[in-house]
Amino acid sequence: MIMRILGNIIWLIFGGLESAIIYFLGSILLALTIIGIPFAYQTFKIGLLTLWPFGHEVVPVKQNQGCLTVIMNIIWILVGGIWISIIHVIFGILLAITIIGIPFARQHFKLAALSLSPFGKEIR
Repeated sequence: MIMRILGNIIWLIFGGLESAIIYFLGSILLALTIIGIPFAYQTFKIGLLTLWPFGHEVVPVKQNQGCLTVIMNIIWILVGGIWISIIHVIFGILLAITIIGIPFARQHFKLAALSLSPFGKEIR
């Protein structure tokens, strides 16, 4: 519990807060259009995980979402999800080089997986 809080505080100090603010601003911009509202919700979800990643996990939604989830994930990947995911993977690899950075690298890999296909997943 204490290590989780300490990890989140260190995460916030060294870039987590800035990343979360960028995700939240992107979410607001997407919400300004009617078409972008579902994407704004997913961006907000990623921003919340970016704000406080330690102690949370990303799990698939248990109920059947249908084919709309697949279509929305494909649109997400084509519009920019692949680049967000690649950036998180690069930061994860750079942080995994040092022993101290391994817990932070794991959080970036978790964010990369969520950033690649956020529809049909929830954060616990």
